Amino acid sequence: MPTLRQTGLLAAMLFWSGGAGADPFVVKAGTSNTSSDVGIYIAIDQGYFAAEGLSVSTTQFNSAAQMIAPLGIGELSVGSGSATAGLYNAVARGVAIQIVADGGSAPPGYGHNILLVRKALVDGGKYHAPADLKGMKVALTAVGASSTAMLDSFLRTGGAQFSDIEPVYLGYPDHIVALGTGKVDAALTAEPSATQAEDAGFATRITSEDKFDPYHVASTILYSGDFITNHPDEARRFMRAYVKAIRFYNDALANGKIEGPNADEVVAILTRTTNIKDPKVYRSISPQGCDPDGIPNQKSLQKDFDFYKSQGWINGAITLDKAVNLTFVKQAAAELGPYTPKK
Repeated sequence: MPTLRQTGLLAAMLFWSGGAGADPFVVKAGTSNTSSDVGIYIAIDQGYFAAEGLSVSTTQFNSAAQMIAPLGIGELSVGSGSATAGLYNAVARGVAIQIVADGGSAPPGYGHNILLVRKALVDGGKYHAPADLKGMKVALTAVGASSTAMLDSFLRTGGAQFSDIEPVYLGYPDHIVALGTGKVDAALTAEPSATQAEDAGFATRITSEDKFDPYHVASTILYSGDFITNHPDEARRFMRAYVKAIRFYNDALANGKIEGPNADEVVAILTRTTNIKDPKVYRSISPQGCDPDGIPNQKSLQKDFDFYKSQGWINGAITLDKAVNLTFVKQAAAELGPYTPKK
């Protein structure tokens, strides 16, 4: 009995053997080499892109901000990353990039972004509620990143706001060290850094994104203007394969973990393609969710956009609709039909 991966690759081979001998269309995609890229990695591994006549290669970037320039000039066709103030500023300047699909979000039970407070502050009674973060140093990823908007949402549940804290901008792995040394008092940290900080005894888990900002969109799929305008058929085929992949991913989720029917394959794909090589890590952490139709929560995108504007991080005349194009993902979901979870 062939595996699902073998079946997908066989379908790709049959697709091309029945074609006119044309080479697959090459799509260059930017990734962060983390679990937020899982849809792209699954579509490659399972042969979904190949079956659509596409050869997808990935280039790793440290952040979505680094993808903006290559997307803007068409050096990349696709990017995977958060919808940041920098992205909206680029669009306002006329850079042709659009948000086209959900990359990672937080339905109830799937809070991938965790608020941590130093264990000493919790044990010593200095932290009880959101307002206690006033004046404290909180680790975040970057100015205008989605983590800043998430933190503001949490603070507002308890009578505080973003301006009440002192942000310290660090990469996720550095959050662990900063909590351990006392450089920061708290951190809004993505998995697996959150679990690693807890396991090291540096921090206490307070809450997760799905509880204080449910359905928040932490990651998106981006298309370059060149891909949309000059290669619309390939853009449609890419999206169809991507939606197939995120449905495969959804079938790996259960009980707030990667422990559904497709869990073994998804964990294997992630350990092959990301920097985390221990499968036990992926089985222990809180994974991200992702809409099975690939449609990002527009209320969440608008809320983050409005927060960036309120902080003065977005310059120029731009509205959210100028940066969002859901034509491709809606067409893909319609062509694939309703999602039926695997039992």
